[in-house]
Amino acid sequence: MAFESIYKIAGSAMGAQTVRLNTIASNLANADSAATRAEDVYQARKPVFAAIYENDQLTRGVGLGGAHVQVLDVISAGREPQRRYEPDNPLADRDGYVFYADINQIEEMTDMMSATRSFETSVEVLNRIKGMQQGLLKLGES
Repeated sequence: MAFESIYKIAGSAMGAQTVRLNTIASNLANADSAATRAEDVYQARKPVFAAIYENDQLTRGVGLGGAHVQVLDVISAGREPQRRYEPDNPLADRDGYVFYADINQIEEMTDMMSATRSFETSVEVLNRIKGMQQGLLKLGES
């Protein structure tokens, strides 16, 4: 596999994890947002990824095509809002209920840690490839 392919794979992985981290940040920022109606409540968002496989000329003969990550969409999690009885809240409906987004903050933080680790792994791959390329250049100097 060419170095260019590895850079493309790691770069696409970092881009995908950045989208994932942005959606998590948005979910956490809106975790306590309230609304008068269930339809108006913030809906948690989740990115949808796909592996795009490639079979370039260099690797076609040995079956070692690379793959990169593509963000297909960012979708709503589709969870039902939480309904809480808070008659003193200015957003309460006529029955005294306020609707809140159903966002599990622990789940979001766990997902954030996973995305951060994946991003760091891609950075480490890039650093290793850089080291390999520098080693190859030093071999050429001898």
